[in-house]
Amino acid sequence: MDNITLARLLDETAALLEIDGADPFRIRSYRRAAEAVEQQTTQLAALATPEADPKALLAIGGIGKGMAANIRDLAATGTMPLRDELLKKYRPTMLGLLKLPGMGPKTVALLYEALDIADIDALEAAAKRGDLLTLPRMGQKFTDKLIQGIEDHRKNSSRFRIDVAREHAERISELIRAFPGVETITPAGSLRRGRETCGDLDLLVTGQACEPDVVAAAVEHVATLPIIDKLLARGQNKVSFTLRNNLQVDVRLLPRASYGAALQYFTGSKHHNVALRQRAIKRGLTLSEYALLRLEDNTIVAAATERDIYNALELDYIPPELRENCGELEAAANHTLPQLIVRSDIRGDVHMHTFESDGSNSIREMAEAALARGLEYIAITDHSKLLTMTNGMDDARTLAHASRIRAASLELQADIAEVNTALAADRDLSGDARLASLYKVAVARRESGIQDSAPASALPLHPNFTILAGIEVDILLDGSIDMEIETLAQLDVVVASVHSGFNQSEAEVTARILRACENPYIHIVGHPTGRKVLKREPYKVDLDQLLPTAARLGIAVEHNAAPARADLSDLNLRRAKDFGCKLIVNTDAHGTEELDQIDHGIVQLRRAWLTPADLINTQPLAQFLASLRPRP
Repeated sequence: MDNITLARLLDETAALLEIDGADPFRIRSYRRAAEAVEQQTTQLAALATPEADPKALLAIGGIGKGMAANIRDLAATGTMPLRDELLKKYRPTMLGLLKLPGMGPKTVALLYEALDIADIDALEAAAKRGDLLTLPRMGQKFTDKLIQGIEDHRKNSSRFRIDVAREHAERISELIRAFPGVETITPAGSLRRGRETCGDLDLLVTGQACEPDVVAAAVEHVATLPIIDKLLARGQNKVSFTLRNNLQVDVRLLPRASYGAALQYFTGSKHHNVALRQRAIKRGLTLSEYALLRLEDNTIVAAATERDIYNALELDYIPPELRENCGELEAAANHTLPQLIVRSDIRGDVHMHTFESDGSNSIREMAEAALARGLEYIAITDHSKLLTMTNGMDDARTLAHASRIRAASLELQADIAEVNTALAADRDLSGDARLASLYKVAVARRESGIQDSAPASALPLHPNFTILAGIEVDILLDGSIDMEIETLAQLDVVVASVHSGFNQSEAEVTARILRACENPYIHIVGHPTGRKVLKREPYKVDLDQLLPTAARLGIAVEHNAAPARADLSDLNLRRAKDFGCKLIVNTDAHGTEELDQIDHGIVQLRRAWLTPADLINTQPLAQFLASLRPRP
């Protein structure tokens, strides 16, 4: 039994335990074990035999004695006692029900006990017949939402969010690089173009390992990767397979001489490539995945790099994010492509959370993580009181929190000065309990050569790094704001967002947000359409009313960089720019590691043809604050 099968069985057991209402700690232990097993490069079945060292499995993080025994049972018999017990009680098809919106383990168990519903088809039929209306908490509204959720699930089940696809690409690339002679691995297709979702994954590999005399061994290496669930095809230079989550992966191993042509071809998009081939034909050339050739004598004009190909077609190099046949060829021909935004252009992130509401880190921890990423300022914007599930703040807590934020900002600036001085004097502060973590950040930035874009760029840490006091306040059903004006007036940054009432009509939602925008203390509309990629459709809002209103009032509209949201979308970002809106990108981070979500946001901004001048948080702090909606 391979690692993928082991991981699947453990993960399914965790899901069955969820349905059975088991202890959450026990459920998590199975999920952690499944993740650990899937990440191993050694096949664990070999470590689970009676002859193997019993400590070998225990050396793997996430696997204790009990889980090691389960793995031994699975490797020997294909099952284990707990799984057999749960499958006698429930059916395997019930696992699919957990993927639907609103279908938690207790609801799945209730449907099974009351109506013998054990799969999505049976659930859909029961919902359309009205059978669910007889059950607790399952009224018409729930039923209608469930039917829509099933439709959305079927539509999206073959798509994967960009961050999920990227994680798999990185993991697979790591395994491929173990083969000697692999030099470059580049994702192509939708992932390279930065689409919000991917239907499959294309990886292009080159290097000495891909040259004709050794490529067969490299193909064999790829075809036997431990992460593969099903091997679909294996050719002279291509391997196709699926992962445990059914994501299809195509790996192509290419010689250096044709790598650029292949990269251009497999990056797409289809319409971009068609237009590019037509341009080639008009110039007596032909473009394929192998090369750009001269038709008259079949000689190679360009092949090794994408830039060579575009230049040979009298075009400036076109970044992958723009290759959607939306005017990029004309702009490249006229030398008018925009200077697209990059991560280093971002100076501030003003939408994030701490453990004061539903975040997992402190003010100081979020600030130090932002410093490590080269930012000059942040705003802490914990939730307001409507969201009780997130420990939202009332007015008194908000003001007390704002005081702590400002005190933390002043303390951090003093500590930065001390750390910068110590580094200049080669004085080690790693043993200082108060400054050790900040000192570590400064040393890492100095050694990496990364510098802030601020005038004081010679210093490891920005001396005037500032933590702004803010809030993410809820827009209530009638458009009023979940906090008193007197409180909002004392904050530096106010993000207003919709977190409820998604079933209102377009007229109701639009009027609701427009009324909120009239509040003079609102600076930013957060995640303006409320969508969740592949999980929840946007609520009905008329952007043709909202965007010009925001522009008129001087309110910034947010691109929420969290890949689960990507809101505004790339197309709506272009609309917002056309309406003259102020634009801002934020991570909505709920932990320090989520500050890296800015990378996903940058990709969407690039797809929208945006430049640093189009964003207000590419400016230094003083100019950023001046660009916010003026106070009354």
